[in-house]
Amino acid sequence: MATGIRRRHSVNCPALDGGRCRCKAGFEASVFLAREGRKVRKTFEKEGEAKAWRAEATTAAAAGKLRSAPRLSVNDAAWLWLEGAHKGAVRDRSGSVYKPGTLREYERSLRLRVLPEFGSVRLGELRRADLQGFADRLLASGLSASSVSNTLNPLQAIFRHAVRRELVPVNPAHDLELPAANGRRDRIASAIEATELLDGLPSRDRALWATAFYAGLRRGELQALRWDDVDLGRSEIRVSRSWDQEAGPVAPKSKAGIRTVPILAVLRDYLDALKIATERGGADLVFGRSADVPFAPKSVKERAERAWKAITKREREKAEQENREAALLAPITLHECRHTFASLLIDAQVNAKAIQTFLGHATIQMTFDRYGHLMPGSREQARDLVDAYLEAAERETRAEAAVLPVFNGPAGREGRAATHLR
Repeated sequence: MATGIRRRHSVNCPALDGGRCRCKAGFEASVFLAREGRKVRKTFEKEGEAKAWRAEATTAAAAGKLRSAPRLSVNDAAWLWLEGAHKGAVRDRSGSVYKPGTLREYERSLRLRVLPEFGSVRLGELRRADLQGFADRLLASGLSASSVSNTLNPLQAIFRHAVRRELVPVNPAHDLELPAANGRRDRIASAIEATELLDGLPSRDRALWATAFYAGLRRGELQALRWDDVDLGRSEIRVSRSWDQEAGPVAPKSKAGIRTVPILAVLRDYLDALKIATERGGADLVFGRSADVPFAPKSVKERAERAWKAITKREREKAEQENREAALLAPITLHECRHTFASLLIDAQVNAKAIQTFLGHATIQMTFDRYGHLMPGSREQARDLVDAYLEAAERETRAEAAVLPVFNGPAGREGRAATHLR
């Protein structure tokens, strides 16, 4: 057996007395750390797993990145990580402070599923096989793909932090096989639907929903929006903050969330009417229950659903009387209004970079990943566009050649070349 890997045996195994092994105690892999003058050991069920770990650990030890496993349990490491994240000392992969809502979700996942399973395990002893098996069991229990991924998110963040600080040699949460979250597409309203949905709302809520439809602000950004952020003269909305249900005003979701969004003509009418009706300005909240208290999302949603339900009821009754199919009004959420805004921009052929900016996406890849299915670009369309471009370029070249004068000799050739370069 390879040096640094030994077969383990249980207490009653005949192999301890020279007999044949009949136990399943597994294998132990070890790497000597010259700096600490001691060995790092880990046990595995299979010899292949032991060899794979030892190869990684040997490389890390040679680079001075391997240390003996800390005595810290997963439970202790999780709460220390959360404390650092809340204080801003621990940050996300982009270097930004974690949002309060994200940390609440992480803490919930840790309490609900992760710590009951691994809380007592030492941080350095948790293996990739343990986490993969955990993810597989969660999926088999009926948990959705997105819930499984969300459950593993805090562990992935904790181990990224631990590896950077050389608390553990490898990240067991890296490269796990997690199920793809193939959930349903969010609802997107057409331009006509958006108008009908807005017309059916109570007048007090129309400007709020219109800003979601025609400016694409997130719910927290709508809650935190002040009249100082709305420049009706320049037809712009400056998004500079969001609202957290517990922490109050916070920075937007990412640095890209700080942005300027144009006020479309259709939206301006709603904002003008709201400003006159509320007589607010300056630092007052645009859509607040009062000048300094943000709207309650649940109440806004319930008012909208009641209004749309009443319209649907009347339409059904009318359609029945006229013996025709009812044209029903499908409800929508504030976040789905944001998707509708993205769809309207795409339909209007706004370029992808501008869409990324207006939506506040950190990268253009995020925009393509989220809305690429709405963007034009089928193989047939791409072929037709490029063919048309090349045909036009060829016609232009032939037209230029037809009007060029004929020259003889070197000077003539130089003249023709110079003409082509212009």
